[in-house]
Amino acid sequence: MGSTTRSLKGQHHELADSLFQLTVLQQPSSHGDQFPVFAEQLAQHGLYPLIPTGTTILQINVGKMCNQTCRHCHVDAGPDRKEIMTRQTMQLCLDALEQAPGITTVDLTGGAPEMNPDFRWFVEQLSVLGRQVIVRCNLTIILANKKYHDLPDFFKMHGVHVVSSLPYFQASRTDAQRGDGVFEKSIKALQMLNAVGYGKEDTGLLLDLVYNPSGAFLPSGQKSLEAEFKRRLKGGYDIDFNNIFCITNLPISRYLDYLVQSGNYESYMHRLIDAFNPTAAAGVMCRNTISVGWDGYLYDCDFNQMLELKVEHTSPQHIRDFDVAALNNRKIVLNQHCYGCTAGAGSSCGGETVK
Repeated sequence: MGSTTRSLKGQHHELADSLFQLTVLQQPSSHGDQFPVFAEQLAQHGLYPLIPTGTTILQINVGKMCNQTCRHCHVDAGPDRKEIMTRQTMQLCLDALEQAPGITTVDLTGGAPEMNPDFRWFVEQLSVLGRQVIVRCNLTIILANKKYHDLPDFFKMHGVHVVSSLPYFQASRTDAQRGDGVFEKSIKALQMLNAVGYGKEDTGLLLDLVYNPSGAFLPSGQKSLEAEFKRRLKGGYDIDFNNIFCITNLPISRYLDYLVQSGNYESYMHRLIDAFNPTAAAGVMCRNTISVGWDGYLYDCDFNQMLELKVEHTSPQHIRDFDVAALNNRKIVLNQHCYGCTAGAGSSCGGETVK
């Protein structure tokens, strides 16, 4: 974080993550300790070291500022966060993309990425480069301020693939996870996106939803959950969308706080480990994705970014030194939270990895 001022809440989550690193991430399994080391699990299935299959996605966190403070946010985002990607760093990302034509998709995350003052400029420049742009939109940002009300039209103009957070199709569960009134605002935002063609057949405007479990359990089957969401949202609110992505909660940041405070930490870790799936492990997102932090540093995934686990030191570690060939030959940095991406049907920013 450099010299960035951290709130007391931010320091609390940082301490919790440090505790997690000391008590869980470094435990060897060879002496019968509680949690077997993730890398050893991979080795048993011939998957260690884990190496890239070729980078096709650049996922960029343009800042941790957000209009919401969600209880399970692994970014620890919120209105008080000051970490924001500068236009200079965005330009370095554009320069990197120009030398890497094989990276066809740019996935913009936050916080609420739309709150970055250079967000629209960045999307426009990415469109000029001909890249598919994904924006991770929390929906309520569209209604947060008049300056965001035209986001659906802006997204449409640039063919942005909108991936939206909606924990559930009922207000009680959504508001419990994301805050009072979030469900109602999310429904209105989805209707605004539908009105310009998002989620509708034959428009090419993709609108996908993200589901995270609200408790200490794994997500249910993506296909059946998608059918239920479509039935409930269409019947209750005349809302259409394309796909639902089920993402497993990883034990870091606010979700780690929840697990520890609720007494579910050990049982949840065992649940992830018991559900380890080597097929899912072979398809984890870090094999085709590079994650860029708000300050330009490079990570194997968004979760490693939040734990400040940069790509291995033999690879370029900052976007200014971007070398896709070198990065495609790196060894992916692993730790115990990786169990979350390999449990059951697998989990990535695009949902299940085992179809």
